[in-house]
Amino acid sequence: MTRQGTKIKASDLLVKALENEGVEYIFGVPGEENLDFLDSLRKSNIRLILTRHEQGAGFMAATYGRMTGKAGVCLATLGPGATNLVTAAAYAQLGAMPMLMITGQKPIKASKQGQFQILDVVAMMRPITKFSRQIVNGNSVPSLVREAFRLAEEERPGAVHLEFPEDIAVEQVENGELFPALTPRRPDCSEVAINEAVSMIRSAKHPLLLIGAGANRKRISEALGDFVEKTGIPFFNTQMGKGVIGGHHEQYIGTAALSAGDYLHCAIDYCDLVINAGHDVVEKPPFFMEHGEKKVIHVNFNSAVVDEVYFPQLELIGDIASSFRRMSERLGPVDGHEFDYFMRVRNEVMAHISERADDPAYPMLPQRIVADVRAVMPEDGVIALDNGTYKIWFARNYLTTRPNTVLLDNALATMGAGLPSAMMVSMLYPNRCVMAICGDGGFMMNSQELETAIRLDLNLVVLVIRDDSYGMIRWKQADLKMPDWGLEFGNPDFVKYAESYGASGHRVESSDQFVPLLKRCFDDGGIHLVEVPIDYSENQRVLIDELAERACVV
Repeated sequence: MTRQGTKIKASDLLVKALENEGVEYIFGVPGEENLDFLDSLRKSNIRLILTRHEQGAGFMAATYGRMTGKAGVCLATLGPGATNLVTAAAYAQLGAMPMLMITGQKPIKASKQGQFQILDVVAMMRPITKFSRQIVNGNSVPSLVREAFRLAEEERPGAVHLEFPEDIAVEQVENGELFPALTPRRPDCSEVAINEAVSMIRSAKHPLLLIGAGANRKRISEALGDFVEKTGIPFFNTQMGKGVIGGHHEQYIGTAALSAGDYLHCAIDYCDLVINAGHDVVEKPPFFMEHGEKKVIHVNFNSAVVDEVYFPQLELIGDIASSFRRMSERLGPVDGHEFDYFMRVRNEVMAHISERADDPAYPMLPQRIVADVRAVMPEDGVIALDNGTYKIWFARNYLTTRPNTVLLDNALATMGAGLPSAMMVSMLYPNRCVMAICGDGGFMMNSQELETAIRLDLNLVVLVIRDDSYGMIRWKQADLKMPDWGLEFGNPDFVKYAESYGASGHRVESSDQFVPLLKRCFDDGGIHLVEVPIDYSENQRVLIDELAERACVV
């Protein structure tokens, strides 16, 4: 902690505290209550990314946190600006993405505007954040900023919020005490628990490794990969654990894109021990526990949230990477392990993924769209998925090669996040191929951020999958034998819409045109919107009917 001793405006001190935390960008839509902070920001090295909606700013900040492990920062004014951040706050909080929101407020000591635009934003944010506080004294800025970043970034990461009233922003305060931005060391699991886990793994006959959202962190991918190589234990992952170990690995048996009834659920039912790395209760559980059935080892930073379907017999609490490295040191191939059934399941999964992957039908089938996108994207290419039925197809059929190359939200599962998330990735990694994959419904929720992408001079392909309806809900409606009603809408001419922003617009007219078009878009650089019509008639056959008939016949 360093003291500098002269007077300074509180808004300048806030910016210095953010610089001290290593903040590179602030995303947002300022209002008049933020003007002093904005002027202080003007004199700093932090780059302001002006967006067209606060929700887009929040999604970008959350994705920055997801990709870097450092809290992304977003800015909004009071009232409607703050309420527009609520969805992004929930997105970061449920998705375990570190993010700090800074909102403005009217003067709290004296105001002549009554209750104009006044909401209790701090109270509103409290249930959907780890920390929500109003700054009532400029001298407290350094400690509140450090506490906000600490809480946002430590396990389990999430959203935090600071409200900065405009009369506090102009206060003259001590040129303060900046607290070192320390990276806390994560504690290690006890030796007793590690030894017990090793004993349980050796005693099992059909163990499986499950990789969940909490394992999608730096360092863990390598440790889990080493564990699989050392033991030969097959693995599967949840949607948000996708990519921690690549999908081309010979021990990979699938992604739990559906809650039940998929091929890999046969393997889950068959196994007698689940080694659960990074289980996060926000994701739908890929298996349900019953007393007297399979055993579960919970390996996580935090203890399990116990409920009627998840009650692990052993918990390894501490740094996940360290826990798996220590188990790997004590384990190798176990003579009593049998994985033949799991490999038959894997073969079924891979055959299912390749089914109709080259079908020439137009409008295109989801299997063909996924296969063609996979063929175009390089190993380090990143796809950022919005929310819709296509997300299930990509979660099941898209085989990853590196961590954090498939960004999807299976926590809040909000629409509208795909484009801003992809924009953030393109900013962080300008030399990598990045694709936003959106339905026509989700795309239109934040499509105005195309202007932001153009202004930032990004390289990005935006794939808009068009079915002129809220397709996932329409599919569920059909599955429940309800009349097809109330879920169709019209769309703009997406080619002209993209061009009106200065982007390049394209429409896929045949399935054979798709791959060459995507390659050309990436080669040309800049912002490209590609509209592709989809035929969702496969949803019921593949995701419901066929699985019910065939899933466990292996």
